Amino acid sequence: MNGFTVPPALEPGDDIAIVAPGTSLAEPFPHVYELGLERLKSEFGLNPVEFPTATKSPEWLYDHPEARAEDVMDAFSDSNIKGVVTVIGGADQVRILPHLDTDVLRENPTRFYGISDNTNLQTVLWNEGIVSFYGGTLFTDFAMQGSMHDYTVEHLKRAMFEDSFGELRPAEEFTDEDLDWADPKNLDKRREMEPNPGWQWRGGEESVTGRTWGGSLEIVDMQLSVSRYLPDPEELDGTVLLLETSEELPSEFDVRWVLMGMGERGLLSRFSAVLVGRAKARSHEVPRPPEEREAYRERQRDAIADLVAEYNPDAPVVFDLDFGHTAPVAPIPVGGEVTIDPGRERIQFEY
Repeated sequence: MNGFTVPPALEPGDDIAIVAPGTSLAEPFPHVYELGLERLKSEFGLNPVEFPTATKSPEWLYDHPEARAEDVMDAFSDSNIKGVVTVIGGADQVRILPHLDTDVLRENPTRFYGISDNTNLQTVLWNEGIVSFYGGTLFTDFAMQGSMHDYTVEHLKRAMFEDSFGELRPAEEFTDEDLDWADPKNLDKRREMEPNPGWQWRGGEESVTGRTWGGSLEIVDMQLSVSRYLPDPEELDGTVLLLETSEELPSEFDVRWVLMGMGERGLLSRFSAVLVGRAKARSHEVPRPPEEREAYRERQRDAIADLVAEYNPDAPVVFDLDFGHTAPVAPIPVGGEVTIDPGRERIQFEY
């Protein structure tokens, strides 16, 4: 893909679509859903427009992938809609892709926000030359428990209202704690935060510039398995790979296998650099004390660094960026141009 389009920036008062291309948890957790809508209004001055899938049950959405695709296309083609926010991720969004008319997306570039399973749709948008944003889901970002973190608000406003995303810096603190959405009292509770030690830099030392591609490691792996929606390999030459892992907490062996597969496929050597979101290291099902969480993250860093060094030794790798399944987050442009300068430890996004 030679040319990329940055969809027009939003303005306060604009209509923004709420859609569920993956799944929705509005039915079991309406108080979380409503908080996200209220924050879009109060913090960002936007008018959320709920599309039909936004409040459907997870079971209904699974059974109707064509309806999810229709909502996406309707949101993009509606001239009154200036941005598209996903309710949450999911596990089967790949099933909507055959139902998409990519001409509709290409002819109506609109700012799109989502993480995790939304990597599926962002891969399609990338193929059509449309910049999207890895971040900005309703449940995990706008309905963040307690007040919204200043870092998240700042970077969401950049991704919504600015023509250039600009320089990225580490957040001062972070968390991967989960609070139970079933308890409405948790909406007022601020999660336990930890000091952020900053990014970790490994690998190449030369400054590089390229367009970003990727997202959720698990969904990138799914796309490699499906092999119907990937860009042509040569289109990835010189791009910057984005990766982060989900609340499924994949082992370092799982991560190694994905990266090794990319290496043997001849993809890993094509990237000019790799940017890795901080790994979520605990969940409701797998609680871990701080030292075990850091050990988990270090094993994942080593797995990625080892495989990149084997297949692409000149590529710099930067770990623990604030995007993905921890908080706070910056919605990273997917398809946007970024310069990575290891000497100055600086990351600058342009469009």
